[in-house]
Amino acid sequence: MKIVMIGEAATHQAELAAALQTPSRFVALPRQAHESAAWDEQIEGADVLVAMRFKRAAPAPRFRLLHVPGAGLDGIDFAVLPEGCQVCNVFEHEIPMAEYAMACLLEHQIGLARVGAAFDSATFSEAYLSRRPRGELYGKTLLILGFGRIGQAVAVRARAFGIRVIAISSRARDGRVEGPMDEAYTEAELLAQLPRADFVVLSCPLNEHTRGAFGSAQLAAMRRDAVLVNIARAAVVDQQALYQALRDERIARAFLDVWYQYPAGEGDAVQPAQQPFETLPNAFCTPHISGWTHGLFERRYRVIAENIDRLARGEVLVNQVTGG
Repeated sequence: MKIVMIGEAATHQAELAAALQTPSRFVALPRQAHESAAWDEQIEGADVLVAMRFKRAAPAPRFRLLHVPGAGLDGIDFAVLPEGCQVCNVFEHEIPMAEYAMACLLEHQIGLARVGAAFDSATFSEAYLSRRPRGELYGKTLLILGFGRIGQAVAVRARAFGIRVIAISSRARDGRVEGPMDEAYTEAELLAQLPRADFVVLSCPLNEHTRGAFGSAQLAAMRRDAVLVNIARAAVVDQQALYQALRDERIARAFLDVWYQYPAGEGDAVQPAQQPFETLPNAFCTPHISGWTHGLFERRYRVIAENIDRLARGEVLVNQVTGG
């Protein structure tokens, strides 16, 4: 098997090789290879191309399988893929992303980082005697927009804390949807349900229906003491509307791990957003770390290895998106 790995995926050759049963030859290419024809001779005839992005101005060279080492497909231009090419993605990110979401909820209620940083032996007595009650997660209501693998993983953990879970999903019927939730509604019912939520977690995919769909109306429907956590895609939320809502304290806080712009590679310095969210005291910003764990890559590349072995044996692939 000829396996071409592009960009960040190429740094995980060891994990993939360790999980493979099929004898393979690896080709590592830089990030730019997903959009430039300069490396097409090395891609030509590959059995498998592993890349998070693939966009071209012209049709791509021949390869049999494009395996995206993540769930999102917004970086793939399906129109330029070679005829007969199969496309598969992989998940496994729901575990760390759900843990991140719960960490956000806990941080808002407990403020552990702030309290710990402020501890001083010299002022301990005063701090102890002037303690104020803090919040707790028990009894709160969490609305999750997008009830796929990530949303359901968040729900499982939230309900363990005694949180009531409202799922917003296109699959909702009669107040129910498959998965761990207390109530379920369609996207058309979102505005009516937002005022009930103490926390709102966005975990929906980015597509033509969701791009910019969480805007001024949705933010206005949230309570002033409510918290937004975005672990979906930044573009799901209208950037200007979010900035204004936080600046004017129309919502209490936002935890933002996904961004509107990303660097193309080393040396490419970009601003993550047009608005300076990090300057707002009620915006908690992180550089897209919610799913970035050692366990994630071990699990993902085991799945990719299984698919490559299936391809070699002529079997049906798992997580197939299109093609074949």
